[in-house]
Amino acid sequence: MKKRILTAVLALLLFIPLLFYGNWPFTILVYLMATIGLIELLRMRPSVQLLPKIIALLFLWFMLNVTMDINMNQITFSKIDLLIGFIMILLLYTVLTKNHFTFDDAGFVLLATMYVGLGFYFLIVTRSLGLNYVLFVLFVIWATDTGAYFCGNSFGKNKLWPKISPNKTIEGAIGGIICASIVGIAFHLIYPFDRSLLLIIVVTILISVIGQIGDLVASAFKRHYKVKDSGHILPGHGGILDRMDSLLFVLPFLYIIQFIS
Repeated sequence: MKKRILTAVLALLLFIPLLFYGNWPFTILVYLMATIGLIELLRMRPSVQLLPKIIALLFLWFMLNVTMDINMNQITFSKIDLLIGFIMILLLYTVLTKNHFTFDDAGFVLLATMYVGLGFYFLIVTRSLGLNYVLFVLFVIWATDTGAYFCGNSFGKNKLWPKISPNKTIEGAIGGIICASIVGIAFHLIYPFDRSLLLIIVVTILISVIGQIGDLVASAFKRHYKVKDSGHILPGHGGILDRMDSLLFVLPFLYIIQFIS
C-alpha cells in the first residue's frame, strides 16, 4: 500500500504541473505516455516482430500530431493517407515474411496503435480547448473508480462481468455512477461550462459508464493475453495503460458526441 501511495504521489507531482501548464511540455509528456502505452500493448503479443513495432511507433507519433496534415518535402499527407499507408505496409510485411508475421498480427498492431493513438491524441486536443475540460473528465473518472471501489466492497453481491473482471460488481458500477454524478455537478457549479446543468449531468453519467466499459476492455485483452498488468513502470499500479484505460475510451467518445470538438 505504501508503494502504491508513493507512486501515485510522485506521478501526480509530475503530471499535474504539466497538465496545468499545457503547451509543448504537456504534449511531450503525452507523447511519452502514448509511446510507453503502445509498447506495453505490443509486448502482450510476442509473435509481433521488431520492425512492425517500430513502424507502429512512427505511425503513433504522426497520429498524435494535432495538425491535420503532415508536410514533407512540399508533399502533403493527410491522416487518412498515413493510415492507408500504414495498413498497406503491415499487409505487405505479411508477404515479405512469408506469413511469419500473420494477418492476425497485422490486425493486432493496427488496432493497438489506433486504440492508444486516438485516446492520447484527444487528450492533447482536449487540453488545448481548456484545462477545465481535462479536469472535469479526470475528476469524473476518479470519482467513478473511487465510488465503484467503496460501494463494491460495502454492498457488492452481484458480479458485473466475472469472466472479464471477477472483482467488479453491479453495485460497485452503480455506486461509481452516483459518485461521479455528484462530483460532475459540483464541478459544474464551481467551474461552470457554457452548457446546461441537465446536459452536464447526462455527459457525466455517460463518462462514468464509458469509462467503466474502457476499464473492462483493458481487462479483456489483458485476460486474453494472460497478463495481470500492462506494465510495471508504475510500482503498485502497473503500467500506463492500467492507469489510462478509462480515459482512452472516454475522450474519443466525447469527441463523437461533440462535447469536445
